[in-house]
Amino acid sequence: MTGREKKISRVSAPERSARMVEAIYGCKWSLTVYRLLANGINRPGEMVRSVDGLTTKVLNDCLRKNLDFGIINRVAYPEIPPRVEYEITAFGTKFIRILDQIESLQGEIEAKCWMFYDQSGSALTCGAPGPLSSSQAGNCEKRTCDSPLCL
Repeated sequence: MTGREKKISRVSAPERSARMVEAIYGCKWSLTVYRLLANGINRPGEMVRSVDGLTTKVLNDCLRKNLDFGIINRVAYPEIPPRVEYEITAFGTKFIRILDQIESLQGEIEAKCWMFYDQSGSALTCGAPGPLSSSQAGNCEKRTCDSPLCL
């Protein structure tokens, strides 16, 4: 390498966004909250009543985490009794789009990793699009690919 050539500096993952994605996927209720908000269910009590297993405490922790990241916004109305609603921010819309792309990528990985083969080794079908017919199921085996993505 001559003195004029530029060295490429090490590239590292963006720490804050990586932590944010990890925290959101680590909270099993965040994706459910996004779906509730997309369906117009934006009040905490209504959210808890709409989802089996979701408690007020867990929902509040989830909402707080999403508020801290700027994914959702809290709107408090000066009424008696007090009314609070949540909405997805512009940043949250972008973030959720990225999560949707990650989910789509996961589907592609799974489709590549799980294939059904007939006895001659020819692929019959891939991924999770419905069950095989009884004639296919009797003459095939399920194998995984050799990719490190297929865990």
